[in-house]
Amino acid sequence: QVQLVESGGGLVQAGGSLRLSCAASGRTFSTYAMGWFRQAPGKEREFVAGTRWSSDMTYYADSVKGRFTISRDNAKNTVFLQMNSLKPEDTAVYYCAARIGSTPYSGNLYYKSTRDYNYWGQGTQVTVSL
Repeated sequence: QVQLVESGGGLVQAGGSLRLSCAASGRTFSTYAMGWFRQAPGKEREFVAGTRWSSDMTYYADSVKGRFTISRDNAKNTVFLQMNSLKPEDTAVYYCAARIGSTPYSGNLYYKSTRDYNYWGQGTQVTVSL
């Protein structure tokens, strides 16, 4: 039984910054990866950033590379997403995701698909205005 809770979303002006947090609780003794996805109205959920737990390796979607940074607090099973230089096209509901207890069927090194994760948060709204 695992629960993911996001926080930190809100309204920000273009060029500004936000920091999202995601805390995992419950049976998290075998966490393989955590990451962030986003979904804008009328669009499919897309990968934003991810981190492999044991190696601390991070990876990003091309659209956010250089602007967003994923980090974590191992002791608290918490991940963060620092978002800088925000653009209106970043507006979306942002979801925290985790792979816990087993590795994905695909065996991929980078977890960029929604199918690579087995736990999800409820989402937090990020709105970037002009």
